[in-house]
Amino acid sequence: MQSIMIREWKMSDVSDLVKMINNKKITDNMRDGIPIPYTEKDAEIFISSVHNADKDTQYVYAITSEDKIAGNIGIYRKTNIYRYSGELGYYISENYWNQGIATEAIKQICELVFLNTDIVRIIADPFSYNIASCRALEKAGFLFEGLLKKNAFKNGKFIDMKLYSLVKDNI
Repeated sequence: MQSIMIREWKMSDVSDLVKMINNKKITDNMRDGIPIPYTEKDAEIFISSVHNADKDTQYVYAITSEDKIAGNIGIYRKTNIYRYSGELGYYISENYWNQGIATEAIKQICELVFLNTDIVRIIADPFSYNIASCRALEKAGFLFEGLLKKNAFKNGKFIDMKLYSLVKDNI
C-alpha cells in the first residue's frame, strides 16, 4: 500500500503544482479563476496565500503519495448561518488517478478538520459527470444529498452538480 498523506504546501512544490494544473483534464473539473497557462509565479502566489490565510477559515494541504505531490485538497469554512459548515475541494494529478488517493486524502482532511475545529458539516459538489470524484466522496463516507440542475456554467455550457455531505456525527 502506498503512503498517502496531506501536508502543508512548500515553495519547493512550485514546479510540481505548475505541471499538475497545466492539464485541461484537471482544469475542466475545477472552478473558473485559475490562470491558464498556470505559471510558477501563480503557484508561488497560491502557496503564499495558503500560508497567510486565516487558520480558522481555510484548511488547504498538498496531497502526497510516496512523498511526491499528487494533488491539492482544502476545506473552506462557510459564513453566516453556515459558519459550522465547510466546503471541500480537491484535485488529483492525472498520473495518480484511480489509485484511491483522493479517497484517502478526503478521509484525512475531514478527520483533521472535525477533530481540530468546530465544523460539524462538510459539503462537496462535484460536476455530475465527474464519476471518479463522486465515487471518491462516497468511499470516504459522504452521502449523496441531491442533484443540482444547471448549477454551474463552465466551458460554455450549463452543468449539473451533485451535492454530497459528511456530518461529524456520521464518522
